[in-house]
Amino acid sequence: MGEVIIHGAVVDEETRCVHYRSERDIIAIRFACCGRYYPCIKCHQEAETHLVRTWKPEEWDQKAVFCGSCKQELSIRDYLSAAGACPSCGRSFNPGCQKHWHLYFEIGQQFGCPR
Repeated sequence: MGEVIIHGAVVDEETRCVHYRSERDIIAIRFACCGRYYPCIKCHQEAETHLVRTWKPEEWDQKAVFCGSCKQELSIRDYLSAAGACPSCGRSFNPGCQKHWHLYFEIGQQFGCPR
C-alpha cells in the first residue's frame, strides 16, 4: 500500500480530528465499508453517505489501524491486543477508545464490550 491518506476533519499530522484531539488520540481506522481511513466514526459519518460496516473477527488480520505517531499500519488484531500502546513505537493510545471499539470491530465479551 502507498501513502496512507486520512480523510475527515483532521487537525494535525498525528491524525487527531475536531472530535477527538487529546495527546493520545493518535490513530485512524480504515473503515471496512469503504476502505478509507478516518480518525473517528463522526468524521466518517460527516463525509460519507453509506452505512458503516464493522470488521468481522475473521478479517482482523487486515491492516486497518494507522498510528499517527510512527505512521505504521497495524492489523486489527495487533491493535486490539496492544495493551494500550502502539506495538511499533510504544506511544500510548487513548484508553477511552475501547468504549467505541464495537463501532468499528465486531467484538464481544472477550474485549469487555457489551455485544
